[in-house]
Amino acid sequence: MNPEFLSLMQQAERVLSRLDALLPGPGARPVAAPDWSASIAFRYRRRGASLLGAGWLEPVRHVAPIRLADLKEVEPQKERLVRNSEQFVSGRPANNVLLTGARGTGKSSLVKACLNEFAPRGLRLIEIDKADLVDLPDIVDLVAERSERFLVFCDDLSFDEGEPGYKALKSILDGSVAQSSDNVLIVATSNRRHLLPEYMKENLSYQHTEDGEVHPGEVVEEKISLSERFGLWISFYPFSQDEYLAIVAQWLSAFGADAAHIAAARPEALVWALERGSRSGRVAWQFARDYAGRGRQRDGVPE
Repeated sequence: MNPEFLSLMQQAERVLSRLDALLPGPGARPVAAPDWSASIAFRYRRRGASLLGAGWLEPVRHVAPIRLADLKEVEPQKERLVRNSEQFVSGRPANNVLLTGARGTGKSSLVKACLNEFAPRGLRLIEIDKADLVDLPDIVDLVAERSERFLVFCDDLSFDEGEPGYKALKSILDGSVAQSSDNVLIVATSNRRHLLPEYMKENLSYQHTEDGEVHPGEVVEEKISLSERFGLWISFYPFSQDEYLAIVAQWLSAFGADAAHIAAARPEALVWALERGSRSGRVAWQFARDYAGRGRQRDGVPE
């Protein structure tokens, strides 16, 4: 046998041996349990190439300190999510939640604020990327016997056609032969109400009956079916100018600005929003950070 070929074969065997050591053995749990006392929030991680290694939950060392009182102009949305979270941590029936709507309006911030509100009562959060949703059943199994209540959170969720996480999430929400644990809720935010791209040509699949009724075709039904499995829909809308300025005032106040500085900042805040092409809560927060960080005299207002 050619010595060079033999050497390559030996190297390949060594590589395969190392890969075999990384693979979980038969019956091994693919998700490693963390130190549950290390944090109130955890991120799901995959080791190296996602198909080879077991996943684990990494404690979040610095959880965003946002509070419910920090969020302005979203009172109806706040009331609905707080009520659902209260039911959940109290052990009463509660729904999986889909928060949809305009970007930067506080969807993910509201989830974090609810976590901070109810963490003293045992609420915990596990953040998972869309690409890792195929491991969602293993995460649910891992926490099923825990005494805490878990929000499994997927931020900015949307799917393209054929992505594997779509069916995994759909089964966990409603449809798998195995029931999801009572101490787990799925919470997702998205700019798409139905989580999948929608095309004009799909309107052609609608069926029209003789009495005038309209029925969606199979393609449309499939796209609606995932979002319908979330029991609670919470919609967010673009802010008006007055709402935007109220949010700016809230964040400036949080950064220590007094009433005179907040009033003086209004024109700059409007220009900032115009330049960004958005009056979202995120833009208001970014302006407040910039304005407070500059910390200089503006428009004759004393520091």
